[in-house]
Amino acid sequence: MSDTRHSLPAVPAQPEPPSVEGAKSGGGTGGDGPGRDARPGAEGRGSFSSGRFLARAALLTALLTAAGALLGLVRDQTIAHLYGAGPDTDAFLVAWTVPEVAATLLIEDAMALILVPAFSLALARRATAPALDPDPVRLLVRSTLPRLFLALSAGSALLVATAPWVVAVLAPGLPEPGLAVDCTRLTATCAFTFGMAGYCSAALRAHGSFMAPAMIYVAYNAGIITTMLLVRDRWGVRAAAAGVAIGGALMVLVQAPVLWRRLRARRPVEVSAAGQGPKDAGGGPPVALALLAPVIVFALSRQSQVLIERFLASPLPPGAISHLNYAQKVAQIPMTLSMMLCTVTFPVVARAMAAGDTERARRRVERDLALAGTIVLVGAATVVACAPQLIEVLFQRGAFEPADTAATAEVMRVYALGLLGHTLVGALVRCYFSAARPLWFPAFAMLTGLALTTGVGTLLVQVWGVLGIAAANALGITATAALMLYRVGLHSVPVSLRAVTGGLAKLAAAAAAATGSGWLCGALVPSPVLGAMAACVVVSAVFLVIAHALRAPETDTILRLLTRPLTRKLAHVR
Repeated sequence: MSDTRHSLPAVPAQPEPPSVEGAKSGGGTGGDGPGRDARPGAEGRGSFSSGRFLARAALLTALLTAAGALLGLVRDQTIAHLYGAGPDTDAFLVAWTVPEVAATLLIEDAMALILVPAFSLALARRATAPALDPDPVRLLVRSTLPRLFLALSAGSALLVATAPWVVAVLAPGLPEPGLAVDCTRLTATCAFTFGMAGYCSAALRAHGSFMAPAMIYVAYNAGIITTMLLVRDRWGVRAAAAGVAIGGALMVLVQAPVLWRRLRARRPVEVSAAGQGPKDAGGGPPVALALLAPVIVFALSRQSQVLIERFLASPLPPGAISHLNYAQKVAQIPMTLSMMLCTVTFPVVARAMAAGDTERARRRVERDLALAGTIVLVGAATVVACAPQLIEVLFQRGAFEPADTAATAEVMRVYALGLLGHTLVGALVRCYFSAARPLWFPAFAMLTGLALTTGVGTLLVQVWGVLGIAAANALGITATAALMLYRVGLHSVPVSLRAVTGGLAKLAAAAAAATGSGWLCGALVPSPVLGAMAACVVVSAVFLVIAHALRAPETDTILRLLTRPLTRKLAHVR
């Protein structure tokens, strides 16, 4: 296992003041003690890791992520309404594999895991030696952005040219290969636009700017929905593929102006006496080639789960790929929400590791794992408890029939068993790469889980069909999460394995009990809308009560946040 350090030296991080665009600045002091103003954007005085800043950034990210997720549901509802769950939709979903892989590789995983630590180190270097010329941040941009632009352009053009072979490899049993090829050529543009969007997102988050990166999926889904509604009569399902291309371009447009302003304005920063800048101003390209390979292998291996699912499902009856897709999109909403906090705090962990403050990184990671686990387990319990009601409310209209609802709900319940594993993998991989070291263990763990998914899926699909594919996915990602959690203390942030696993076990026990309560509640209410709503309330309440009784981590914090308004009101009355 290589332990080669990043080419930028690890120095005590005095980061450039963060800003959350659009956030209102309040008065008073921040969470760093008296006299420290933690307002986002407070020049030279804000603390990137202050509780107030992180809370505001997390809230802003949560609101915009929820808006993007809501538009994603509207997008999927529109696809289901217009095209149903038949061969046309299967053809489009094969083409949609390209943006799904691109999103994981170029936005959610690889680009962020490489560039957030790189920009964090560049900002730390700027802060400790403000007079450095050339500026480390601008040097990083000049050494990476042009090469990335050329590589992404070439990759996109190659995908367009080889679309027939891509479809043949992804889904050899597809009944409509020509339609899938047309859609793939349209979605291939995402290899370029997603890469540029991911670069902007990583750079902005490292600077402490979260609003524009959080808006990308709002823009993306709005572009898809609008395009489908405008040209569906002429283009059919190809309109959805064209919408993907337009949405990808919008992801770049909402971020590029913000990043341009941040890079042009080299703001003065406060440098403490403890921050002694690096003696040398030289150094090679900030992003080492040795760091790229393990991150790319990890990201591709993670996204290959979708490729394997669609490969195994392509010979099944028409609609199998569609049922898998709809079930996965809804089941992953809790995972997406649980990862919001980790997205906001990843730059904090990266800067702590850059400064050598592993204790601060450990505390932050352990809290993140507990909070993310709480959110995803409540969501998974809700998904399992009222899957048929959720699918009926969300999709059962137009070409999406009751039989599709039943099939999708069954698959979604199986998918939900792997949601905790997906969340842990997403959170833990940020720990492994927060110190900007070329660690291969996450890729090894992901490849092990992928092999398990492939082998088990090949066997179970013969017996259980699409349910076997979903079960293999849950088993493979859970195995990956277990491996990464077991070794995280050795390779990166020294979290307490006993404390984390014990806390997650208590949360899982509370989720299991809440699932049964929600299932019973949903079954007793005849209306699908009211049944889903009642099940959500019951699941959340039972989970919190049992988790508090078991003394699960962070439960008291959540209860205090929920009961604070009532407590203040009672105190005011008194």
